[in-house]
Amino acid sequence: MIESILNSLMFLGSGFMALTWQQAFMIAVGGLLIYLGVAKGYEPLLLLPIGFGALLVNLPLTGLMEKEGLLRFFYDTGVLTEVFPCLIFVGIGAMTDFRPLLARPSILLLGAAGQFGIFLTIILALFLGMTHLDAVAVGVIGACDGPTAIYVTSQYAPHLLGPVSVAAYSYMSLVPLVQPPIMRALTTERERKLVMKNTDSKVSQTVCILFPIVVTIVTCLIAPKGAPLMGMIMLGNLMRESGVVGRLVGAAENEIPNVITLLLGLSIGATMQADKFLHTTTLLVLSLGLVAIVLDTAVGVLFGKLMCLLSGGKINPLIGAAGISAYPMAARVVQMQGQRYNKRNYLLMHAMGANTGGQVGSVMAAGIMLSVLEGLGIK
Repeated sequence: MIESILNSLMFLGSGFMALTWQQAFMIAVGGLLIYLGVAKGYEPLLLLPIGFGALLVNLPLTGLMEKEGLLRFFYDTGVLTEVFPCLIFVGIGAMTDFRPLLARPSILLLGAAGQFGIFLTIILALFLGMTHLDAVAVGVIGACDGPTAIYVTSQYAPHLLGPVSVAAYSYMSLVPLVQPPIMRALTTERERKLVMKNTDSKVSQTVCILFPIVVTIVTCLIAPKGAPLMGMIMLGNLMRESGVVGRLVGAAENEIPNVITLLLGLSIGATMQADKFLHTTTLLVLSLGLVAIVLDTAVGVLFGKLMCLLSGGKINPLIGAAGISAYPMAARVVQMQGQRYNKRNYLLMHAMGANTGGQVGSVMAAGIMLSVLEGLGIK
């Protein structure tokens, strides 16, 4: 009898009695993210820790996101301070080769065109009643650049960090499914078959070293609020191209991003608490994020068509789809589509140029938006 009463009391004080259906639903969402990462291979390095973080934070009575909680410590230390996304950018810079872009600088325009969907989505979000800060956070999803989306959202719309992060990384993994239909719809078969000649110009080591320095100075003068992001990605690239800090480059490519990715994923998952995530706003964020990526791809391809026309058919408009920041996935998609219609078509290096331009463009777009918000006094 006494043992039965004690067991009942233990059950009443356990998480089973405190578990709500909303929390159970979010635990299932966390399980789905883990499944997509493990079984389907969709951005596993982030979806797995994000999913597990979502699972942990929705287990009742754990206190993981309360003051002094473990996940709260990760979140406050790395996300709110913007340290995690900035350190990720050091690794991205160290792994990025800007030579294809420097060999054909005009392709940088495709990286700029690939960001127009961000601004169009912001306008749409404002029309639908979102605040300026929320609209900017949602629009940045279109860059297909997870760290940039996290940086902007954590700074100006932290309440949307969960859905924005999940949308950014989920859609980035779905680029091979999202982009091809848009590319086919906006180009003719003749355009898709266009063969681009490889440029003979060689990029000197001096130019590769000067590039990150010059880009940092110019872009940070234009949009000072983008300095943390642009500065870190260009620092990583300068270390790579200098050839004198191999140990730092190795750490930037491996140990640092591996640790930060794990902690960042857990921190993002920790924002997916049932009472904060299960709102109609989440569905709106996911919908607008998809719209942003579609518009970015469409504008990039259309600008590619314009460059094709102005160049007399020397530029295959398919490479415009690589003007987003999903590096190098978008470039691979362009290569596969080009090969599908013409086996002699090797668009990878040209698309890589547009893709690296998209990386610079996405950071620049974020910096401009943040600087404009700062200038307008919108906080």
